[in-house]
Amino acid sequence: MTPVRLGAVEYLNARPLVFGLDRSPRFDLRFDLPSECARLLHAGDIDLGLIPSIEYLRGDSYRIVPDLAIASRGPVASVALFTTRPMPDVRSIVMDTSSRTSVALVRVLCARLFKIAPAIEAHRPDLNAMLERGDAALIIGDKALVWEPETVRLKPDTTYASVKQETYTSVLHEDSDMVRRKPDSIVQKIDLGEAWTSLTGLPFVWAFWAGPAGRVTADDVTALQAARDAGVSQSDAVAHEYFRDAPRYRDLGARYLRDNIKYYLGADERAGLELFYRYAAEIGVVPSASDLRFY
Repeated sequence: MTPVRLGAVEYLNARPLVFGLDRSPRFDLRFDLPSECARLLHAGDIDLGLIPSIEYLRGDSYRIVPDLAIASRGPVASVALFTTRPMPDVRSIVMDTSSRTSVALVRVLCARLFKIAPAIEAHRPDLNAMLERGDAALIIGDKALVWEPETVRLKPDTTYASVKQETYTSVLHEDSDMVRRKPDSIVQKIDLGEAWTSLTGLPFVWAFWAGPAGRVTADDVTALQAARDAGVSQSDAVAHEYFRDAPRYRDLGARYLRDNIKYYLGADERAGLELFYRYAAEIGVVPSASDLRFY
């Protein structure tokens, strides 16, 4: 039996979905950035990719593995805008190039929630460098998750009062390579999962398994769902192993997997996904939305 070539996201939030798959002869598993998972799938170099949800619309009649996703309802904790200005005053946003779905979501939220049309620039995920180039920065994944600022007092922007806002000085642990100490700077963190749910009342689907028709069997689907079930049931152990070299983040990671990330693609998740596609098509992020097709 030829193994199914899987391309998974390298971040913590994907680990429950791939629990034990590295030991299964049924699958050949690799880890990459979300954008690279999409590129590999589009190029035919993997059979199934845990791709950013927006990339489904850029494929050639892809199918989705049913009932599996990386989703959130409310705060996601690992996808955020860090802004030096109230959102109505933001004129430029520098985007982390790692995830195309998060970039698309920012554009949707700017149009529908924040009511702004900022200039957009891509950059590697370096918050200091990004905020030197723009008013706000999009950071995703583990770097956004482990942001550990000191809270300062700042009146929330009243035009965005429907979404919880937390205001931070840009300080991390001294040994962090993400943000250098800037005692006088103030950065506001806006959780994009919470922003989406505030706007729509629905969950947001960040990624799911997808690939061309005929690449996986019903038994493959069952094996992927079983891996999810095992990973979710042992999420604390997954987080502790993932942060084995950074033990101070183990409890944070465990809470994140338990409280923020959901791994099911139910009716509400599908409704949120379809609405995201419609909004993205309306502002030209993708040419058009399409129906959800499943294996």
